[in-house]
Amino acid sequence: MASNLARRMIRRPAATLFLLRSNGHLRHFSHHILLGGSICAKPMRETTTFLPRASSYLLWSRSFASESGDLVDAVVPFMGESITDGTLATFLKKPGDRVEVDEPIAQVETDKVTIDVASPEAGIIQKFIAKEGDTVTPGTMVAVISKSAPADTHVAPSDEKVGKDTKSPAKKEKIDKQMPKVEAPIKEKPKTPSLPPPKASPSEPQLPPKERERRVPMPRLRKRVATRLKDSQNTFAMLTTFNEVDMTNLMKLRSDYKDAFVEKHGVKLGLMSGFAAVSGLQNQPIINAVIDGDDIIYRDCIDVSIAVGTPKGLVVPVIRNADGMNFAETEKEINTLAKKANNGTISIDEMAGGTFTISNGGVYGSLLSTPIINPPQSAILGMHSIVSRPTVVGGNIIPRPMMYIALTYDHRLIDGREAVFFLRRIKDVVEDPRRLLLDLLLGSSFTSLSFDSSWDLDSTIASNIDLIVQSLGRPSL
Repeated sequence: MASNLARRMIRRPAATLFLLRSNGHLRHFSHHILLGGSICAKPMRETTTFLPRASSYLLWSRSFASESGDLVDAVVPFMGESITDGTLATFLKKPGDRVEVDEPIAQVETDKVTIDVASPEAGIIQKFIAKEGDTVTPGTMVAVISKSAPADTHVAPSDEKVGKDTKSPAKKEKIDKQMPKVEAPIKEKPKTPSLPPPKASPSEPQLPPKERERRVPMPRLRKRVATRLKDSQNTFAMLTTFNEVDMTNLMKLRSDYKDAFVEKHGVKLGLMSGFAAVSGLQNQPIINAVIDGDDIIYRDCIDVSIAVGTPKGLVVPVIRNADGMNFAETEKEINTLAKKANNGTISIDEMAGGTFTISNGGVYGSLLSTPIINPPQSAILGMHSIVSRPTVVGGNIIPRPMMYIALTYDHRLIDGREAVFFLRRIKDVVEDPRRLLLDLLLGSSFTSLSFDSSWDLDSTIASNIDLIVQSLGRPSL
């Protein structure tokens, strides 16, 4: 049909000219469907009709911009390799508001992060295309931005008045007489019998109605966390082992050097959790490995994931190459990632690829817990609150600041021996940080160290204090 119409238009230029003049309000059109055929031309933003109003053939089209390029679309951006869709959570602006280039106008909630939909140009928001709660994919149009002034609200083709379509009453009456009236036959809608309400599945709990309760949709991030945690529980043979750490020496170290550390690096000296975990992973490489089918993958890199609780849910940013960082670099990276997580600006790439996770429930006051493995990892270290407890030291009972630490591991891969040795290594390093300093000195480039004949640890560190300070990234003491 479409090809026949095209040939007729070529053979009859007068009729073609009349058709184009009667549709002078159209500028660009695309994919105009004519009874099964199509004619492709340039794109156009708004939906319009191809034939005159009196025609029985109504054809529709959509474009990305008007002829003057005044209108632009705000679309959902690329959300990451593993994310295919998201939920339009909220609009940050309203129709008629002024926006600048790259200013967020809406937020899309995904399984992992919240992504902003930014305005591609400065202008006025003409209208929203999507609605809050809609499932959107990358490239989905969310809003229309007018670069100059707010455009008129779009109306149906039967109600709009555009350009040359408004004719004199005489001409309009003449066209009406020429064009036959097409009346669609009226069909009675069949009556559908009312169906009984669906019965709930026997497995679903029948909750009694309550006056003071409300039901809200579960956020996508919470759904994703729930799915991954349950998958972890169903996949791994999880076992948790515990130990306790005396924090006296580490807290004294922090107290003595915290001011100098903050002055030089701009961040506080933390509990060395990342640094101690790296030492434990280097001591027990199987903790950093993972099962893949019938194989075991040993990872030569140590990328430590740090669990961060945010108002929207749990996120796990990753410290890359933690084994190559000193204290200062580790604390800076933890601080930066935690701020991004709480501000909602953390990216997908900053949360992917961790080999081991640290979860510090102690910041919320947790005394003891059994953390769940973050797949595809094989273990997770749980830290808890520091509590003063009576401890036997040198035969005397004295109060000491103590912390429980827990390691949950995949027992299919990791035996209890390696898990206990890992926690013992962390305990030794934290209770006596000099062990870690000495390991740094003996394990890398410090070959010119001088040791006294008595092999006293304190005198060795004192005689090489400048090299130790340099390795920590801390100013000279």
